[in-house]
Amino acid sequence: MHVNESSENYLETILMLSKKLPVVRAVDIATELNFKKSSVSVAMKKLRESEHIIVSREGYITLTESGQAIADMIYERHTLLSSWLERLGVDPQIAADDACRMEHVISEESFNAIKEHIVSHS
Repeated sequence: MHVNESSENYLETILMLSKKLPVVRAVDIATELNFKKSSVSVAMKKLRESEHIIVSREGYITLTESGQAIADMIYERHTLLSSWLERLGVDPQIAADDACRMEHVISEESFNAIKEHIVSHS
């Protein structure tokens, strides 16, 4: 179920936008990420071909089961890592930026160990 970092970011963005918008369109993703709509269109084509998203005739983007699973995993990593860094005294913006990089490279084993440590010491 591994996809590249760019795809993970797009899937996470679709998930976050779907929590605050009635529908998610390519233009919404471009605006959120400050990317060109043409770049987003190419990425959406790849995600559609890999069956991580469905795009309706109206242009509404929905995560498939596999896309949702990846987005949920990345979102969980992001929120846990950024909140953990903040609790360690890291500036919130730096914590969010670092978590965004860490969430893509950390192994499942390391993430689960950090998660277990945080939960057991909360």
